[in-house]
Amino acid sequence: MTKLLHVDLVSVEAKIWSGAAEMLVARTTEGELGVLPGHQPLIGLLAEPSLVRVKRPGGEERCYEVSSGFLSVTGERATILAETCQHSEARVAH
Repeated sequence: MTKLLHVDLVSVEAKIWSGAAEMLVARTTEGELGVLPGHQPLIGLLAEPSLVRVKRPGGEERCYEVSSGFLSVTGERATILAETCQHSEARVAH
C-alpha cells in the first residue's frame, strides 16, 4: 500500500480542506517545494501570492490560492497556515 501524506489547509477564518494526498507542492520564498510522505520536518514561509497543489490518490489534483502564510511539515503531515486560502480552478501543465 502506498504511503500517504495528511494535508491540512487552514486560513485565518476556517479550515479549508483536510485529507490524504500523494504529494503537496507549494512555493516558498526559497522556491517551489514538493512534499512526499516521510519528508524531513521543515517550516517555510509561503511566497505570496502562490498556488498550492494537492495531488490526491487516484490522480485528482486540487489547487488553492494562498497568501501570507507558512508551510509546516512533520513526517507524514503537512499543514498550510495562510492569511487567505481559497479553492482555485487553475490547471498546471505537467
